[in-house]
Amino acid sequence: MSDPSLNDQPLIAHLIELRDRLIRILVVILIFFLGFIAFANDLYAYLADPLQSLLPEGASMIATQVASPFLAPFKLALYLSIYCGAPMILYQLWGFIAPGLYDNEKKIAGPLLISSIFLFYAGMAFAYFVVFPLVFGFFTTVGPTGVTVMTDIDAYLSFVLKLFLAFGLAFEIPVATMLLIKAGIASPESLKEKRPYVFIGCFVVGMLVTPPDMISQTLLAVPMWLLFEVGLIGAKFLGSPRPKPEDSEEDEPFAPDEPQAVAVIENEASDDDSKSDEIDEFDLYAPVKSDENDSPIIEELDKPESLDDQDSDVGPPKPPKT
Repeated sequence: MSDPSLNDQPLIAHLIELRDRLIRILVVILIFFLGFIAFANDLYAYLADPLQSLLPEGASMIATQVASPFLAPFKLALYLSIYCGAPMILYQLWGFIAPGLYDNEKKIAGPLLISSIFLFYAGMAFAYFVVFPLVFGFFTTVGPTGVTVMTDIDAYLSFVLKLFLAFGLAFEIPVATMLLIKAGIASPESLKEKRPYVFIGCFVVGMLVTPPDMISQTLLAVPMWLLFEVGLIGAKFLGSPRPKPEDSEEDEPFAPDEPQAVAVIENEASDDDSKSDEIDEFDLYAPVKSDENDSPIIEELDKPESLDDQDSDVGPPKPPKT
């Protein structure tokens, strides 16, 4: 960024800055990954504890694929590195877009950025400590008699990561609500009017992203609706929304003022006068202007013929007017 030649190429400069920030993000994720990979098996055992503590006596988790005992802890370490590096990821993204924001937007975006990180981790903690015991307790007790619950470790990892992401994003609803109101896209009054639809939509989302049971669906839908209400309350402390830009004067219809109208009328009057002075070439009785350059012979030929033998300049009689 210190190369002065980049000042003449802003696009290249932005791309270089984006590349540098992406490299920093990857370095942070790599550092977390190297720290987690050494304890990957212990981390997986801690993650699987909500299910293993509820399994019947003599039952345990299994690995149905050859590489699952290695790949499942490996993927867990990688995903934990991304989740733990989320603050650094958001900070680098914030540093990239912050120069294009106004001062008042920066003051608002900072607290929203911090609160979004906190809410995402709160959603994951809520899923692990509240949702998992209830959901796994329900699944392990409703099975048919004689069926032993032995969950595959890879399937279990995919299941819990999906719930972590769903609850983490669901807890971002207050931030999303406040941003919509602050940007002027929606108003608190319009969102309050749509509260019944939001309530139904929360249960629809809970049905789609959670297992097919009423417990997990309700445990996701109810917090989503409560967080939506929290977002409406928090929007009152953000101030008035951003005003919409008014239409420019160029877009307004042109209204001619009085001097221009008078000028147009005068021009039309002058055009009429000039037209009245012109002679129609098809008018046989229009007066003919004499030209000084005409010769006497041409003047003599232009004279009308007389009615009698005497020379007379009187031309043929005009036809009677009807």
